[in-house]
Amino acid sequence: MDGGLWLHRHLWKGRRLAHLVSTNKELLLAYGDAIGVPAERLQYRPLKDPRTGIRRDAWHWDLGGPVLPGPSEIIY
Repeated sequence: MDGGLWLHRHLWKGRRLAHLVSTNKELLLAYGDAIGVPAERLQYRPLKDPRTGIRRDAWHWDLGGPVLPGPSEIIY
């Protein structure tokens, strides 16, 4: 919630997927450009900061297939 990038992994209909999430939209767009995720797929969703309970602006991509990082890959 401090502007970095994080993955939230989940299963959807048996498929391994992840949300790549950040409260820093510019950083998220720069990373998406580097891995080939189109900016128009970026989704806005306010998230509750677990430390304060206050909702914060946040954005995410749904990742799957070739752009889903493996468990040992570091994003940055």
